[in-house]
Amino acid sequence: MEMVNIIIDDRKLQVPKHYTILEAAREANIAIPTLCFLKDINEIGACRMCVVEVKGARSLQAACVYPVSEGLVINTKSPAVREARKVTLELILSNHDRNCLTCVRSRNCELQKLAEELNVKEIRFDGDQKKLPVDDFSPSIVRDPNKCVLCRRCVSMCKNVQGVSVIGTNERGFRTVVSPAFEMSLNDVPCTMCGQCITVCPVGALKEKDDTDKVWDALSNPDLYVVVQTAPAVRVALGEEFGMPVGSRVTSNMIAALRRLGFKKVFDTDTAADLTIMEEGTELIERIKNGGKLPLITSCSPGWIKFCEHYYPEFIDNLSSCKSPHQMFGAILKSYYAEKMGIDPSKIFVVSIMPCTAKKFEAQRPELSSTGYPDVDVVLTTRELARMIREAGIDFTELPERHFDDPMGEASGAGVIFGATGGVMEAALRTVAEVLSGKSIDDIEYTEVRGVEGIKEAEIKLEGLTLRAAVAHGLGNARKLLDKIKAGEAEYHFVEIMACPGGCVTGGGQPIQPSEVRSWIDLRKERAAAIYEEDRDMPIRKSHENPAVKMLYDEYFGKPGSHKAHELLHTHYAPREKYPVEKK
Repeated sequence: MEMVNIIIDDRKLQVPKHYTILEAAREANIAIPTLCFLKDINEIGACRMCVVEVKGARSLQAACVYPVSEGLVINTKSPAVREARKVTLELILSNHDRNCLTCVRSRNCELQKLAEELNVKEIRFDGDQKKLPVDDFSPSIVRDPNKCVLCRRCVSMCKNVQGVSVIGTNERGFRTVVSPAFEMSLNDVPCTMCGQCITVCPVGALKEKDDTDKVWDALSNPDLYVVVQTAPAVRVALGEEFGMPVGSRVTSNMIAALRRLGFKKVFDTDTAADLTIMEEGTELIERIKNGGKLPLITSCSPGWIKFCEHYYPEFIDNLSSCKSPHQMFGAILKSYYAEKMGIDPSKIFVVSIMPCTAKKFEAQRPELSSTGYPDVDVVLTTRELARMIREAGIDFTELPERHFDDPMGEASGAGVIFGATGGVMEAALRTVAEVLSGKSIDDIEYTEVRGVEGIKEAEIKLEGLTLRAAVAHGLGNARKLLDKIKAGEAEYHFVEIMACPGGCVTGGGQPIQPSEVRSWIDLRKERAAAIYEEDRDMPIRKSHENPAVKMLYDEYFGKPGSHKAHELLHTHYAPREKYPVEKK
């Protein structure tokens, strides 16, 4: 690696030639403030918070985009630099909705933190302070332009990473606003509701639709039997909301906190993930043996499903007809569980704690109500659960050990790994391999489908078949993979697609980490590592060996793919409008 010699604040450094000033300073533990910067996503030097003096340059330079070179001399804290940063920040604040006490991002706001770090005690400028309408029509995402700082992180994420481009900068100058075209609502454009825009927003301009009041009301209603289920990705991220390191496993704390909130039962969505594998694995085997539509594409990610319906309707027949795990679980709770426990299904109120904002949209889909009631009544994100825990005054770090409730509390390691990209594929392979071979297989870690590479391909030798598989995470990568299949450049039997980069562990409803963390720590890897660690610690690691799943088939469904299973556990999809339509 070619190195260059530079000087930052009188310190002589040797750094790689491809570095920017910001990267060089960070390596030397020299702090430079940023706002619009997000490594590998938004490196445009637009906000001017990271300006520095470069010897020989006529003006201050943005450290996030200025490349180092031999002999470069930089000053990061001269009077001119400090004054420029403070003026820039005050100008941003002058036109910002500063209702910090009631903002969802208070204490986790990058703008708020900058104001404290730069010692802003007053705002010397009077901004325009327009009061623009808040877009809260989407079931998943709320957009508040009054809090927007025009950093364009959300625009870059939606366009360059997800390949959806439903938001952008409209108008110019002081009239600039980040929104869908023609100021339309996110609910009226082909937004996938993935929520990745929320996770990169430095302020509270984008947030999930808050449904906590619905859950509080249900918990206080004596006529309702309120149960909760949690997705595998939640347990490896929730701790971050309470100051724990990225990737901390907090399964027991989470269960205990949910019990204290007042839920009658706390269930593990992983059990339904195991059930999904039984149904989806059966579907895959039948399509391969009987000449069905291939590749079979997973249907666990509602953001991906909505993307497919909008942008690739020709692949709808390729989608697995399986509901996503939490919707399956909801259907089971309002049928099998209601019968077993002697509870009127109309009284069962199902809450799903998910890492995903798109699941809020999914839960209201009319086709997901096979019992005559919605499979799931309310979806809360990981962040909303954290807010409920804090509101209840629960000390999350000091809770007794607790376990998921029976009769459906058991799950396998295969269900756990659903939370990471490649996890659904690997879980399915663990079962399909044994079903096809008719014998137990010890080597069950299919590492070729793991990792954060955008598109992964693998050929896996099974009994009498070489299975061609592909995994894509992030909708931009999904687009590349689907275009490749459409062009006849690749053929697969089985494809896994997750809407969010990294899979559910970095879903749109997960704890938000600031740029100074997520630019330098790969959240996908850290949280996924915790997922795989939990898998290795599980006594059962194959879905078809889960006793709770076996019991469900013995007592209720008969066998995977049965008529009753299709009634409750499967669904259908249909094309949607691809382009924005005028509001009626």
